Amino acid sequence: MKINMAIRTHMRRSPYQTFAAILTMFVTFLVSGFFFLITVASAQILRYFESKPQITVFFEDTAGEKEATSLKLALEATGQIASTEFVSKEDALVIYREQNKNDPLLLEMVTADILPASLEVSATDPKYLSTIEPIIQKADGVEEVVYQRDVVETLLSWTSAIRSVGGSLALLLIINSLLIIMTVIAMKVALKREEIDILKLVGASLWYIRLPFVIEGALYGAIGAFGAGSILAGLIIWLRPFLLTFVGQVPSIGSLLYDPVGASLVLATAGFVVGMVGVGVLLGGIGSLIALARYLKF
Repeated sequence: MKINMAIRTHMRRSPYQTFAAILTMFVTFLVSGFFFLITVASAQILRYFESKPQITVFFEDTAGEKEATSLKLALEATGQIASTEFVSKEDALVIYREQNKNDPLLLEMVTADILPASLEVSATDPKYLSTIEPIIQKADGVEEVVYQRDVVETLLSWTSAIRSVGGSLALLLIINSLLIIMTVIAMKVALKREEIDILKLVGASLWYIRLPFVIEGALYGAIGAFGAGSILAGLIIWLRPFLLTFVGQVPSIGSLLYDPVGASLVLATAGFVVGMVGVGVLLGGIGSLIALARYLKF
């Protein structure tokens, strides 16, 4: 009870310092949480595209499974191939009919003979595609190679940029938050110097004196993180229809967004907010301990 009263007194007597600390933590977690979500989503999107055939090889009419098998063995020898799938002329016809089943005009006069056989290739890492492509181009019976180089390279560069920029900005904001917490706690220690000296004289323990300041710093972090996390969680739920059309085809993301009840999304966002609050408590507590170690010595 005494500790709670001490914390409330600390925060009430210096409202501007309290507001500055909470606002700084709020901005830190708002920006860091945003970049964290973007990074996680981009990683899931990249993993989804990596699992898809990244190169499609179309063979000449005279070529078939024999040439595809030869190319498959050559590619697997590189150790850079995740999977390959041969699509025969008959399989291509089945796929074509399924894709155009609602348009009878496109199904007329289309037979397996006019469709090419193909080999769908996925690499273990998109960066290997540039070394795999020349091998495919030189293979026997290859007529055309569909390789979305620009799409893959753009996705990789954007993911890398988001991680670098987001990580650097989050680190700077975390350092700034720690400095603000340290400054606020140090000022409050200075204001309470006489009271602290009295507590020392009556035999109060080190942690009895420090604990209110540590809890106060942790509270700043918790309030700021909760506010930021709640806003981000609310935005995710509000933007759910847009996200469905944009990244709904990614299984790991779509499983949350397609839930008709919305329970999975709510639970995920609630867990995200709780995680941010936990980090906020940790960050605020660490800042307070650093300040106390420097300005409150026995």
